[in-house]
Amino acid sequence: MNKRPFLKSLIALSLATTLSLAQAQTTPIKFQLDWRFEGPAALFLVPVANNYFKDAKLDVTVDAGNGSGGAVTRVASGTYDLGFADLAALMEFHANNPDAPNKPVAIMMVYNNTPASVMALKKSGIKTPADLAGKKLGAPVFDAGRRAFPIFAKANNIGTVNWTAMDPPLRETMLVRGDVDAITGFTFTSLLNIEARGVKAEDVVVLQYPDYGVKLYGNAIIASPKILKENPEAVKAFLKAFTKGVKDVITDPAKAIETVKARDGIINNELEIRRLKLAIDTVINSPDARAEGFGQIKGPRLSLMSSQVSDAFNTKTRVNPDAIWNGSYLPTAKELDILPKPKK
Repeated sequence: MNKRPFLKSLIALSLATTLSLAQAQTTPIKFQLDWRFEGPAALFLVPVANNYFKDAKLDVTVDAGNGSGGAVTRVASGTYDLGFADLAALMEFHANNPDAPNKPVAIMMVYNNTPASVMALKKSGIKTPADLAGKKLGAPVFDAGRRAFPIFAKANNIGTVNWTAMDPPLRETMLVRGDVDAITGFTFTSLLNIEARGVKAEDVVVLQYPDYGVKLYGNAIIASPKILKENPEAVKAFLKAFTKGVKDVITDPAKAIETVKARDGIINNELEIRRLKLAIDTVINSPDARAEGFGQIKGPRLSLMSSQVSDAFNTKTRVNPDAIWNGSYLPTAKELDILPKPKK
């Protein structure tokens, strides 16, 4: 008997079996971003590129999004296992769909502060929130800053404003053209978009919500109840690998942008590096984030936000903070200790 073909077959069968077992032990996870492949997307693309998810036996697919509301509904529908969405959008979904069977839950806070702000050109004469009374403000109807503006207005005693709606690509253009007096948007998105339209940063007034008494949380990682119930260990492994990746992103934002460039070759590297650094400085490594700890929340602050969102969004039912958040899947405090101290 010729043993060589037999041994080759045996080896081939063994390799196939090993590969099959490895694939069986790898958990596929579909992840939905809140927005396009811009600077902040590196937070999720770096752990993919550095094989942190793979090392955790996870096969993670990251897809671009078109807004937090879409991310929430896609996770709720079961199309995606996990997602990245503004916490206010998640609260609104819960309160407006009390009987929905698969309401997503926030499991890790990433943007400890809302990135929302009001932006105006200095030549408009707008310097403080009070100056917005009677002015024409512009933003897409689903914009997080526009939705939360009643909270900002109440905190700063702002009189009535007039709203103009537009598609996202036109927001900054309409401000620069003078079609509106001010806009709402995420600071690290709109400010750089205004600059890209020929306006210098020093000629822009930025009224960031957290600087004016609005302590809303921003974007969190959300999960479907299905994956939390059926594969809690995979969820824990995801958050641990993600945290490791975030530390890399904070350490070297320029290198991190290479992962975004790999997904969208037409991005402007310099612009996206600035966008990512701005996000890190304003909402990820903010004073509030360092005080509460990366990934974590404070109960009283969450309860206050739940009440504010219920009022501002005029939801069908009141937001229940206990149904929104589940921090039991988070890594240890030591593993979450990734935020560098502020430079003096």
